[in-house]
Amino acid sequence: MRPLIAVTTRLVARDQQQGTRADALVCSRRYLDAVKRAGGQEAALLEVPITDDEADEIVRRFDGLVLIGGADVDPARYGQTAHADTYGVQEDVDAFDIALAAAAVRNGTPTLAICRGVQVLNVALGGTLVQHLPDVEGRQEHRNGVMHEVDLKPGTLAADAMGTTRPMCSSFHHQAIDRLAPRLVETGWADDGTIEAVELEGEAWIVGVQWHPEDTAADDAHQQALFDELVRRAR
Repeated sequence: MRPLIAVTTRLVARDQQQGTRADALVCSRRYLDAVKRAGGQEAALLEVPITDDEADEIVRRFDGLVLIGGADVDPARYGQTAHADTYGVQEDVDAFDIALAAAAVRNGTPTLAICRGVQVLNVALGGTLVQHLPDVEGRQEHRNGVMHEVDLKPGTLAADAMGTTRPMCSSFHHQAIDRLAPRLVETGWADDGTIEAVELEGEAWIVGVQWHPEDTAADDAHQQALFDELVRRAR
């Protein structure tokens, strides 16, 4: 039986869509395809209000979790006011994703947190974000799926899974981790110093990456290997 992998989604209102009569859940098929190629059974999650106990119940029903990319996390979640370039904040989605991330940590659920997902993980554990990277001298935003190399620390979860310490990665973001949460360890960096990969201290396989491995996973075995390892750990 394929390990059951929960994948978060985004809620899009019907007035933001053409030809639909109701709100819709959105998740790039690339995430789902990468999970399926890895031998997992993908399952999209509907965002609903949940308590911590309900979040624990959800993650215990699944063998693994993917926290997908998306819009910005509400800066109020980490004690800041919104920057002029902060966009797309959805408080209900933030609450759901943060609750799931915290529950995955509590339960040791194998988790791959991608782009916004790694930011959610960091905020859930008490970290903060750079709201707009161009405001930090030397840092770069990546608005259009920029391809760039990431330097991974040898022997870390991401490097071991990918089989390389210098993967070529696709990025689309203007925010990133600022103050790292206490339980996270930084394990990868862009050339400008931006934190690109983290992992949770301890034995659980909980990995976050600032780039989008699903973008190129169909043709890049190193990127697909992150999903392969998630599913392997979920078995």
